[in-house]
Amino acid sequence: METYTLMRHFADSWGLVAMMVFFFGVVVFIFRPGARNAAHQAAFIPFDHDVIGSEKSERHAGGKPLHTFPHAARKED
Repeated sequence: METYTLMRHFADSWGLVAMMVFFFGVVVFIFRPGARNAAHQAAFIPFDHDVIGSEKSERHAGGKPLHTFPHAARKED
């Protein structure tokens, strides 16, 4: 049997099953009960005003920087 034909038969049968199992596994992983907190934290990463390269002395007591993004994040300034 030719290589192309063998791979074509595999993709038509077991490849489809493997992709469906992977898809449903991802869906179950995303919608599991403990995933809400992790998804919420990941969703707010762009809004975190942590400045790249800021020192401890340049931060408030809560750990937030004195300046906000994007002006203080540029190292050239």
